[in-house]
Amino acid sequence: PQAAPRPGRRGSLTVGLVLLASIVLFQVAVALMDRHPYRQIRGEMQVALPRFVQVLMAGGDRYLAANMGAIRAQVAENLKLDRAGLAVLGRVQSDVAWLNPAHEDNYYTAAAILPWSDQLPAAETILREASMARPRDPWPGFYFGFFQFYFHKDPVSGADWLRFAAMRTSDETERLQLEDMAARWYSRGPSTENAIGVLDAMAKNARHSGFRKYLERRIQRLKNLQMLKAGVDRYTGLKGHPPLRLDDLVSSGIIKAIPIDPFGIGYILDADGKPIIPQPKVVLK
Repeated sequence: PQAAPRPGRRGSLTVGLVLLASIVLFQVAVALMDRHPYRQIRGEMQVALPRFVQVLMAGGDRYLAANMGAIRAQVAENLKLDRAGLAVLGRVQSDVAWLNPAHEDNYYTAAAILPWSDQLPAAETILREASMARPRDPWPGFYFGFFQFYFHKDPVSGADWLRFAAMRTSDETERLQLEDMAARWYSRGPSTENAIGVLDAMAKNARHSGFRKYLERRIQRLKNLQMLKAGVDRYTGLKGHPPLRLDDLVSSGIIKAIPIDPFGIGYILDADGKPIIPQPKVVLK
């Protein structure tokens, strides 16, 4: 058989010119690209897929779909998300709660991010669903109680959820701490009478004798406040103005003496003449 003809000088020169031109064009393209600023690609929180699409993408496994959504929420740079991106984040995490309400990572990140980013409905849904779906976990109820107390300004509802959380812990110290916090929040509710009733029921059902005595002291504190409020109302009705000091209730004969606070802090009148317990001042060093 005949040997294949060797390329001549002209063919080698053509190949070399093509290679050189390719190198030059590549360098020109790189130089042109460097002149344009890079755009940050942030597509992780631009859209929330319908739930049935998420399940289909996970092969029909709703728990896998929940894991995929939770991972997506965790990798999102929430500090760089705008309002629309945060709304999508809330939708994604709400979908995870619908797919798997017991998802632990989802309620943790929801409690840490969503309420502080004005995504209150999403946070409320996720924390409530997790509280009901995790019977041995007190923390969803704790976070939901704090959510009610801080964001909805509802100490009574918050205290109810703290007691709900206390029933779900097997740690005695943890349970007492949650019950203690609930007792404090009940005391900050709008009705002193209702708070006394709830704390009285808690004291009667308390298994720990020390905690029962502690609740009884809180009940006495609230009863003292109730008596002082009644005294202020009577003084205001007689004088036409609230008292300037609690001592005015004694000097006017409305009460015999100012009651002693069982916790040793005492009582004062606020700017509106209503008796309150002064809050300790926090000194920053």
